[in-house]
Amino acid sequence: MANSDPQPRRGDQGSAPFAGRNVEVERQNPDLLVPPTTDSRLVPNLKFSFSQAHTRVEKGGWTREVTTRDLPIASQMAGVQFGLEPGAYREIHWHQQSEWAYMLSGSCRISAVDHEGRNFTEDVKEGDLWFFPQGVPHNIQALADGAQFLLVFNDGAFSENNTFLLSDFFAHTPRHILAKNFGWTMEQMENLPEREKYIFQGDVPPPLQQDRVISPTGDIPRSFKHRMTAQTPQRFRGGTVRITDSTNFAASVTTAAALVEVEPGGMRELHWHPTTDEWQYYISGTGRMGVFAAQAAARTFDFQAGDVGYVPFAYGHYIENTGDEPLVFLEMFRHPRFEDISVMQWMANTPHEIIADTINVSKSIVDGLPNSKQTVV
Repeated sequence: MANSDPQPRRGDQGSAPFAGRNVEVERQNPDLLVPPTTDSRLVPNLKFSFSQAHTRVEKGGWTREVTTRDLPIASQMAGVQFGLEPGAYREIHWHQQSEWAYMLSGSCRISAVDHEGRNFTEDVKEGDLWFFPQGVPHNIQALADGAQFLLVFNDGAFSENNTFLLSDFFAHTPRHILAKNFGWTMEQMENLPEREKYIFQGDVPPPLQQDRVISPTGDIPRSFKHRMTAQTPQRFRGGTVRITDSTNFAASVTTAAALVEVEPGGMRELHWHPTTDEWQYYISGTGRMGVFAAQAAARTFDFQAGDVGYVPFAYGHYIENTGDEPLVFLEMFRHPRFEDISVMQWMANTPHEIIADTINVSKSIVDGLPNSKQTVV
């Protein structure tokens, strides 16, 4: 992995590399330069790094996205990284897609109002989630320590640059219509923005209780906030897993997630997902994912912090920690429930002679398999 001059060689196979090469990229992707011998046939690219995405820089913050434009296989979900300076806003807006978010660092204030005028205002910090249903207007403002967060949308073709913004809406509505709608005068509207504001600098908001607005129709009944890292994790010999879906975060009806931590030497076990594709975000550490696509097709990918991975529905796969620190990543699904099929659990709960006869091993080693799920081994 740390080879300063990786070569496309395996034993007596291969040859010297081309003179034109990006050695740093080859160091980060050793299983592309020299794939395992188990890789075969053609599997689509299942990796793209946010570090290769175009960054939009504004006064007060920045953003970049990974969509089907960058990772064509990822048809079901798209992701956006955001960074906001203290007090900066992600302008009030709404989407045709639902928005799921994970706070990576810092803190921010989120607010929303639903179709009945019920409102929601809360502060979120590192390890917290939020979820806004499609069509619900909301905004995000960084607190005193700034904010960095990941947004995930239930449409691979989503673009953060194509959202519905209040400033843009007003800039493209005749002033006399705005005056008639709100009862304003032309003088009161003379400083309205002439284009979208999107990200802009503001003052750090006051304490939460001072910022709350009391709606006559009350609060939104299902909280849009969830403290994911406050959940008690499922613990295994190789690491931990926290699962958040509609069973413990009721508002999140379109998106399920797992926060996985794999210890050095550990592995997210062989498994697949029976209901939908998997969209991944790597938070820290280094890892390797092997994917089986049926018909003797298999491919291996290497991941670092900031990378996006994708696994189509029902593809068998594993994720191995290849470094000396914990590998931490999110698994995301466009589905209200988290569901996976453990290869070990499946084998242990099938008549053991069937497994032994199929893979040519003694029945005794199949008898020794645990019959409960071992998510991280």
